[in-house]
Order: sequence, then structure tokens, then C-alpha cells
Amino acid sequence: MDFPRLIAAAEAAADVAGAVVRPFFRAGVAADAKSDRSPVTIADRTSEQAMRAVLSERFPDHGILGEEFGLDRPDAALRWVLDPIDGTRAFITGRPTFGILIALLENDRPILGVIDQPVTGERWIGAAGQSSVFRGPFGGRIGCRPCPSLADAELSCTSPEMLGGGDMPRWKQLASKVRRNYWGGDCYAYGLLALGQIDIVAESDMKIWDWAPLVAVVEGAGGRVTDWNGAPLRPDGDGRVLAVGDPALLPLAVAALSNPPVASP
Repeated sequence: MDFPRLIAAAEAAADVAGAVVRPFFRAGVAADAKSDRSPVTIADRTSEQAMRAVLSERFPDHGILGEEFGLDRPDAALRWVLDPIDGTRAFITGRPTFGILIALLENDRPILGVIDQPVTGERWIGAAGQSSVFRGPFGGRIGCRPCPSLADAELSCTSPEMLGGGDMPRWKQLASKVRRNYWGGDCYAYGLLALGQIDIVAESDMKIWDWAPLVAVVEGAGGRVTDWNGAPLRPDGDGRVLAVGDPALLPLAVAALSNPPVASP
């Protein structure tokens, strides 16, 4: 696998997407509601089109799956997965915690990931079998921090709205065992986990473009990304994502996220 060439393409795609997105930030851009009631803007659509153009030119045989424009070349073994703006709600309300997400999958397994924050100038890059890389103006050494105890862990989740059905009681079990919880963050929280600022992210209702770019970044920084049962994430999975910085937290978090016991009558 020619990772230098693949990473260069992913960074070029992130560069053009950032150039598209930045002029719309805090510019009062209008947002439309999609069928699932999530917002989408001209910045989302134009960003994805720009990334598709870069990646198709460099790798015409690769598949591309994007949140806004679907799947091209579905039979390709190598598939790029794009989220042009992860955290559109944050973007349209002027908060710099959204990000541009790019992943490359080989036979449905994430092997490359980029988290890019085009306003702050921060970028995380992960590739299978390699240590993740972080570049940004604020410093910060990439690497998940040791934290083998839930009682010492900092937990993050983007929004309680994503914890529908029976997920909220399970999530609350985990939240009751950690030091603190923070709401908000979208993909930026996973970047902070890779920097050792956060210890656990537990979320649900995640689509493949939401989670695939995060896997290589977090795992290349020493962490783990699984579903709530501790199993590898799959494109046909249930959308529940658990990321831990210290692998020792994984079985503890999985146990805390287990289905609550049935109350006695």
C-alpha cells in the first residue's frame, strides 16, 4: 500500500475542502433540512464536490462514498469515505468544533483517516500500522494519555439527542462512573482524545462517514475505536461508537454500557 501517495491525496482533498468552507464560516449561510431533519448547507455540498474531484483525478479506480452525493464505483476494493462538514450544527452556529473528515477503506476496513479543522488550522492524520500525526498552531503532542480508571476519565458526547431509544440509560451508566462529562465536539472530540485531552467518547446514531475517518487517527495515537460491545465497527453496524484513549478502559466502558438490569416488579 502506497501510503505516502494516499496521504498526499487525502491532504490535497482536505486542503481544497477547507478553502471552500472557510469563506462560509460565520457568514450567515442558510441551512436546508434533509430527510432525517439534519441540516445541510452550500458549504457541505461544494466541499464534497471539491474533494471528489481531487480524489477521482488521482485515483480514478477507487470508489467514493460521500454523505451528500452517495456512492461512486461501488465494486472498488478501495473506497474513500467523505464527510464534507462533520458537525454542520456547530458550523452554522459559528463554533469551530466541526471538521472535514476523509477516510480510505480497504474491503470495508478503515486504513487511513484525516480529521481537519479548517478554521483553527489543526489536522490529524492516521494510517494503519503507523503513528498518527498532528499539525496545528496551538501545539499539543499527539498520543492518548494513560488513564486506566473510569473514575479518572473525561467523557465526551456530541449531543443527548443522538442517544435515542434505549441508548440513553446505557450511556448514563457510563457517565455515572467517570470524573466528568462534556457535551459537544463532533469529530473534534476524537481529535482531542488523540491528543490526550479526553479519555472516552461514547456516541450512537453514527453513519460510516462519521466514524470511518476517526479509526486510524485514534488507533494510531494509541487508543481504540469499537462499537459499544467492544467489537470492530462495520458499515452495516448499529451506529454505536466507543473510543477510548487508554485500551485498559475498553472493557470497563463496555461493561458500563451494557444493557441496564431489568427493575424488579
